[in-house]
Amino acid sequence: MTLDRFYPIFDSVEWLQRTLPLSVRLVQLRIKDRPESELRQAVEQAQALCRSHNSVLVVNDHWRLAIEAGCDWVHLGQEDLDTADLAAIRRAGLRLGISTHDHAELDRALSLAPDYVALGPVYPTILKKMRWERQGLERVTEWKRLVGNIPLVAIGGMNIERAPGAFAAGANIVSAVTDITLHADPEARVRAWIEATR
Repeated sequence: MTLDRFYPIFDSVEWLQRTLPLSVRLVQLRIKDRPESELRQAVEQAQALCRSHNSVLVVNDHWRLAIEAGCDWVHLGQEDLDTADLAAIRRAGLRLGISTHDHAELDRALSLAPDYVALGPVYPTILKKMRWERQGLERVTEWKRLVGNIPLVAIGGMNIERAPGAFAAGANIVSAVTDITLHADPEARVRAWIEATR
């Protein structure tokens, strides 16, 4: 399966309702700190929405709920890998994306045969506190050499203006969060992303 080059990440089903009709083909639902019943409902709604729009849904963290909802993809951070049942994820047929920030994390990710590897933050990000300040485009190029044919996602401080540099450095996919969610006209920004990446 070839994944779309534009990969927005949203923290609510409402964002999917707003953006999937614009022809978003790949999207991650990343919801933290909610009751399980609320999370289950969100994952089920997101999966139904993505199916109806021929979009690929990636569920962040909540691999059990992703299996229950019949999802196709799950994304795990390094901490999530410590507790996730990877055998159950694979038995359920889920494809796996993994976050990486340094060589040890990349080695660990590659040992698990991921379906994509994410590197971040490529640029400084306001989304969350991280001990990694900025990976830079040189690290994107290095990571692509190390992951080979596995799709590489560039994330962190990404915007439309920076995307061409990330692609040129070796990223296959560019992920955006606040460049959309904090934009004055998020729908227009999504349309601009699609135009710039297809």
